[in-house]
Amino acid sequence: MTEKELIEACRRQDRQAQQLLYERYSPRMYGVCKRYVKQREDAEDVLINGLFKVLTNIHKYSGTGSFEGWIRKVVVNEALMFLRKNQHFRFTSEIQEYDKATFVNAENDLMAQDILDLLNRLPIGYRTVFNLYVLEGYKHREIAELLGISINTSKSQLILAKKRLREIMEARQYPDLSSAAGAGDDY
Repeated sequence: MTEKELIEACRRQDRQAQQLLYERYSPRMYGVCKRYVKQREDAEDVLINGLFKVLTNIHKYSGTGSFEGWIRKVVVNEALMFLRKNQHFRFTSEIQEYDKATFVNAENDLMAQDILDLLNRLPIGYRTVFNLYVLEGYKHREIAELLGISINTSKSQLILAKKRLREIMEARQYPDLSSAAGAGDDY
C-alpha cells in the first residue's frame, strides 16, 4: 500500500490501514520517544498517545510535506506534553558570555543504543533542548516558544548539553575526541 493510499484508508478509519500505519511508523517514532523520555514504559505510552493523535487527526494532514515528518512532529509534541505534565523542567541560568562549545561529532562512531545512553545521562532540560535542536532541527526561537523559555536559555541549555556530553564521552574514553573538537558548532 502506498503512503497516499494508507493515509486515505486511515481517514476512512479502516482498521487494517491503521494497523499498517502503526507497524510502519512505530519503530522509528519509538526511537524519537526514547530520546525524550527515559523510562521504556513512559516512552511506550507517549508513542501510543502520539500515534492515537495521528490517527484521530489525520484529516489535518494537508498532504504537503513529509507524512513521516508530520507524524514525528505530533509525537515530539506528545513527548513534550508528557514531560511538562510529569517532569519538572530544570533549566540552568543563562550563560551571558561563552566560548563556542567544543563538542565532538562522534555520532558516526557510536551505536544507536550508546547515543540513547548518553542522552539519558543528561538532565531533562539539556536533553530536551539538545533533541529539539540537534536531532529534530528546530531553531532556538521555536524551542523557546515550545518550552516557554527564552531564546538565550535555549542556547545555553544546548551549550551545556554539548559540554556535558563531551565530559561523559571523555570519561568513557571514546577515541580521539581532541581531533573532532568544535565540530558541529553552528548555533
